[in-house]
Amino acid sequence: MTSAAAAPPTRAYRRLGVEERRAQLLGAALSLFAHRAPDDVSLDEVATVAGVSRPLVYRYFPGGRQQLYEAALGSAAEKLTLCFAEPSVGPPTERVGRVLDRYLGFVDEHDTGFSALLRGGSVAETSRTTTIVDGVRRAASEQILLHLGRGSGPGLQPAGPRLRMMVRTWIAAVEAASLIWLDEDKQPAATELRGWLVDHLIGLLAVTATTDAETASVVADLLGQETADGPVGRLAALVIPVAGEAATRPLPSGQAAQG
Repeated sequence: MTSAAAAPPTRAYRRLGVEERRAQLLGAALSLFAHRAPDDVSLDEVATVAGVSRPLVYRYFPGGRQQLYEAALGSAAEKLTLCFAEPSVGPPTERVGRVLDRYLGFVDEHDTGFSALLRGGSVAETSRTTTIVDGVRRAASEQILLHLGRGSGPGLQPAGPRLRMMVRTWIAAVEAASLIWLDEDKQPAATELRGWLVDHLIGLLAVTATTDAETASVVADLLGQETADGPVGRLAALVIPVAGEAATRPLPSGQAAQG
């Protein structure tokens, strides 16, 4: 005598608290928005991924997909902002390298969603979503300024306009490079991109220091914290010979230096 085939196990329903359920729905939404443009994600898909009914999604987000997207974006923005938080331990450029490792890891994990968000053009884009993204950029700039010894904390002086503009310009370049990296099938390797972006920051600091006294003071302080085999020393070893060779070349005819 054979026993009857066992019925497939059913997943036990567990009642969640309000915040726990909301977090579950946001997690499901983020997993979809990470690799799909927001216009392509439906509430039915969010409900399926979360293992709940569509009406339950609406109960927590009565504004529908737009409200859910903005909430998910806010959650992602918090995570992205945390990528830039780094203890003030070790040489500043090495700290920035660790920041970029986390940032590029986030971009890699949320590739399509990151690209769709920053390129704009989505029907889900509103003044609120733009404000969220701008908030991340400003928070990132403030964190980088802290690594450069400027900020609003105890014992720190605020950054001047040239230094602040330089850092925000670099943040914009990091963002643009990330989008190009996604377009290029994530090539070169993330570690190589990170090194190049650190070099970019060092180069911007050096150039700005030639015409801005505050940045020159920041660079002098930073050099005292760097190591010979760190990013600054490595870049200097590569650039100084090139700059020296360029300085010894004769000017083209008709462009002789004025006496």
